[in-house]
Amino acid sequence: MTSFVFENASVLDVEKGEILPDRSVLVRDGRIAEVSEEPIRASNADRIDLAGRTLMPGLIDCHVHVTAYTANFAELARSSPFYVAARAAEVLEGMLRRGFTTVRDVGGADFGLARAVEEGFIKSPRLIYAGKALSQTGGHGDVRGPGHEAYDAAYSQPGLGYICDGVPEVRRAARSEIRRGAHFIKIMGGGGISSPTDRITSDQFSEEEIAAVVEEAEMANLYVAVHAYTARSVKRCVRLGVRSIEHGNLADDEAIQLMKEKGAFLVPTLAIYRALVEEGVAAGLPQELVGKTYEVLDAGIQAVEKAYRAGVPMAYGTDLLGIMHRRQLSEFILRAEVVKPVDLIRAATINGARLLRRESELGVIAPGYRADLIVVDGNPIDDIKIMADPQRSPKLVMKDGNLLVREL
Repeated sequence: MTSFVFENASVLDVEKGEILPDRSVLVRDGRIAEVSEEPIRASNADRIDLAGRTLMPGLIDCHVHVTAYTANFAELARSSPFYVAARAAEVLEGMLRRGFTTVRDVGGADFGLARAVEEGFIKSPRLIYAGKALSQTGGHGDVRGPGHEAYDAAYSQPGLGYICDGVPEVRRAARSEIRRGAHFIKIMGGGGISSPTDRITSDQFSEEEIAAVVEEAEMANLYVAVHAYTARSVKRCVRLGVRSIEHGNLADDEAIQLMKEKGAFLVPTLAIYRALVEEGVAAGLPQELVGKTYEVLDAGIQAVEKAYRAGVPMAYGTDLLGIMHRRQLSEFILRAEVVKPVDLIRAATINGARLLRRESELGVIAPGYRADLIVVDGNPIDDIKIMADPQRSPKLVMKDGNLLVREL
């Protein structure tokens, strides 16, 4: 594996929240070997002069659906798995090009796609996956319309959700995902926009079912993430041991405080709501479902502000689908209304690593960490808009010491 020395780098220290100018960084065998204020001598290394540009950790998106080439989930579930895999490769390469070196798929990706990524057959970020999200009948993972009774339960059929009801079924479903190598378990704990027969305000799964999934995950040293919008859904799930709240738009002060007490993470996904309003139909979302977006559209930023003020750890998430994936960096801009730039960067680096339980190898630039690095033109702590400017971010992308994008 080629060694690299980044010279004249402005290193972004995400923990201190500051730029360290005039640094040299040595990458060897896929890891960061040295960060120095002095020039680094390394024979046979590829030397890259950054000329003062910012070198920062690779980005982590903790809420993606890489197989969602369309926002029409009923169509997705009927598609050929071969076609879906090909489209997912396109989606993943786009994410990598935008500077995301790790993504957490919360419904859709499986062990096969993860293996293709791991073996290098797909140019892609590191893929953390849950398999299929567990859903009750009529829940957010049930894409059948009210007049459809048949359900194709074949696991190999593409789709984001798997329907299971009752404690024995949810235990079996959770154990099956663990058997398939899932890094965490995802459940649908409340209503959603893209599901045709539920309501945003509905709770889903009984408390006994949720507790059973949490127990199964914890026995395997994993954790549970939940799709939840309302304060009631958030509170019941956090109380039962769920670690990661996805969306949380309608969380109230009590729900936020409970998350703080329990150490639960919030993964807001503001990018998807504006995208759905502006181009959801073009992306494949049925017109009759677009209206559900307005129930959570404006509340999302309020939940982010409450969580930020309370000190709830937040990770970066986007939840984009189909043609909307190109908006992945817009989450930085949308949250900037209430969150400081340095904390937005932390959400997409060290906080994401902590949520993934990989804080000892991802999210910071320090000796021993994986060489997941990006270069941006400018200082994002001073101007977060840099992160969403395709002319300035990223100019270089490295994952595990492999230089995958270079425009310097």
